[in-house]
Amino acid sequence: MSAPPKSRGEPISDPRALVSHLEGGSKPATEWRIGTEHEKFAYRTSDLRPLPYDGPDGIGELLNRMTRFGWEPVREGDNVIALTHGACNISLEPGGQVELSGAPLETLHDTCAEVHEHLDQVKQVGRELGIGMIGLGFNPKWKRDEIPWMPKGRYKIMRDYMPKRGTLGLDMMMRTCTVQVNLDFGSEADMVKKFRVSLALQPIATALFANSPFTEGKPNGFQSFRSHIWTDTDPDRCGDLPFVFEEGFGFEQYADYALDVPMYFVYRDGKYIDASGQSFRDFLAGRLPALPGELPLMTDWADHLTTLFPEVRLKRYLEMRGADGGPWRGLCALPALWVGLLYDDTALDAAWDLVKDWTSEERAHLRAEVPRKALNATHRGRPLSEVAREVLKIAEGGLSRRARNDRWGDDETHFINTLLEVVESGETPATVLLNRYHGEWQGDIDRVFKEFSY
Repeated sequence: MSAPPKSRGEPISDPRALVSHLEGGSKPATEWRIGTEHEKFAYRTSDLRPLPYDGPDGIGELLNRMTRFGWEPVREGDNVIALTHGACNISLEPGGQVELSGAPLETLHDTCAEVHEHLDQVKQVGRELGIGMIGLGFNPKWKRDEIPWMPKGRYKIMRDYMPKRGTLGLDMMMRTCTVQVNLDFGSEADMVKKFRVSLALQPIATALFANSPFTEGKPNGFQSFRSHIWTDTDPDRCGDLPFVFEEGFGFEQYADYALDVPMYFVYRDGKYIDASGQSFRDFLAGRLPALPGELPLMTDWADHLTTLFPEVRLKRYLEMRGADGGPWRGLCALPALWVGLLYDDTALDAAWDLVKDWTSEERAHLRAEVPRKALNATHRGRPLSEVAREVLKIAEGGLSRRARNDRWGDDETHFINTLLEVVESGETPATVLLNRYHGEWQGDIDRVFKEFSY
């Protein structure tokens, strides 16, 4: 999640302004960019324990030392809880997961250079402090009550509210990591087509990147337990949004959906005000119990949109949210998959042709099956791995036609090779981990930190 917002802008009362905010994300293809975000678990290398915020080897000290690379600290009270550097920021998830929110970049080559630079920086500081980092979809070792909470005001509000709406919300906050990519659209029609394609194919991404098969040191029966967690976090703000496929869907319909999702908070004067369960529609009418008589600012709407957690999220761009955190190659492969599918017209048309007759029941079936079975799930009587192979072929073609070469003359297609290997081998990242756990590791979960950390 991002750094604390800034309260600014004129008060708004007309819902049409909220729709206009979303519409304002439309831009010509020449201005489309790639924004990649990834989270990872930080731990002490001496005993493989989670990091507190305070202390000589805590998260706070890690952030302070990162400023040597030009990062500017962002404070909440006395605590540094985020860093900014140009259009990038580093922020903290509730359980101390460290997230890089990358800049909007033109090519996958740029994205991977950004990822490499960031991981190099955290490794330099980590070596000094005895801190390691690992990318997995769910924490493989620690119990929830062993993980310290980070000192961010919004997390206290969410911590109190989550158990009222589902049984796994706190696990989502404390024990999951993801990688996601944020992509642009050119118009309302383009947004709708990309939204539908990416929602339908999100289970494919979940299967390809499945990487969370352990809970508290033991296999949990899932390949992507992180994905399963979202099914019992909060029904008001999670899911695959069937209305996106209904005739007439557009910015207005998404805004209506967002208005009906209960709020978490309002940010004013450096503090988070608890508005959990309250209505943004009441806010527009000046009747929000948390701020009686006040109208929302556009920053309040932007903040509210960040508290919706569907498989694909619309802000002034589209966020692909279906993948587990994972190793370095996966951090580049996830944007490669979606850029190849969505940023080339021929690929987008082919992807839409593939999914346009899928029923809501079929999409729901995949959403339910994939967390456990990944590529072994079935769709219309055939293994999902066969569908994934088709999708990757479409994406590879899209990347080839983009023809964005690096300084050595290589285009972007090689970034998808790791996913082609997954499909051809039939082994997801989760399968690889489970095979080692039951084989050479002999049930020792600590080996995952030694062999799969960055």
